[in-house]
Amino acid sequence: MPITRSAIKSMRSDARKHKLNQMITSEIKTLLKKVTVLASQDLEKAKAAAQSVTSKLDKAARKGIIPKGRADRKKADLGRLLSKAKS
Repeated sequence: MPITRSAIKSMRSDARKHKLNQMITSEIKTLLKKVTVLASQDLEKAKAAAQSVTSKLDKAARKGIIPKGRADRKKADLGRLLSKAKS
């Protein structure tokens, strides 16, 4: 248990940040799955969805929610998926 008042406050703010970070990572995962499904059905919609996922990945990496390398890898995977679906 935390002893000081500041430790109690930081526990509260950490819980808030954790919840927000979980929401963002969950949203990214959901959008990645959506793009994967759309790539096999409608390429134009998949490209539009991929742009929004790329933006969210960059934003999450900038804020430190996910590592930059992971964001870059996910973006590369998306590009590979779309180019494979195109051909």
